[in-house]
Amino acid sequence: MSDKDELTRFGVAFPTPLIEQFDKYILDQGYKNRSEAIRDLARRTMLEPSRLHSDEQVAGVIVMVFDHHASELPSRLMELQHHYHQDIISNMHVHLNHHQCLEVIAVRGSVSSLRSLHQQIQVQKGVHYAELSVTFNDDAKTHSHI
Repeated sequence: MSDKDELTRFGVAFPTPLIEQFDKYILDQGYKNRSEAIRDLARRTMLEPSRLHSDEQVAGVIVMVFDHHASELPSRLMELQHHYHQDIISNMHVHLNHHQCLEVIAVRGSVSSLRSLHQQIQVQKGVHYAELSVTFNDDAKTHSHI
């Protein structure tokens, strides 16, 4: 938040057990006060991919954990990434153990395209976990990675 952003104050009522849990959360996370924590929670909620317009330009990551021994899965995942090459900036592949791999794919593009890639990854047999996390990409038209 910049110095010139105007703040609007409002009251929020919490049940006592919930505010006690919230206060523990903000202490554990290192927030200085409740307002900072609530602002971050609001920002995070506004960035949920399901809340964004499909043509909005965003940047983010797709994180997945998969069984690299699942039949043909590594090849199918590689094919998907080649199909979406215009949206993929980079990726990192980590071997967690003999069977499981963690892959982080840095992405930038329209919400609809990134959602589509994410959905196609998460339904693959052998993918244990896949999550899309994004942030606004205000100057999307000024950068290109192709």
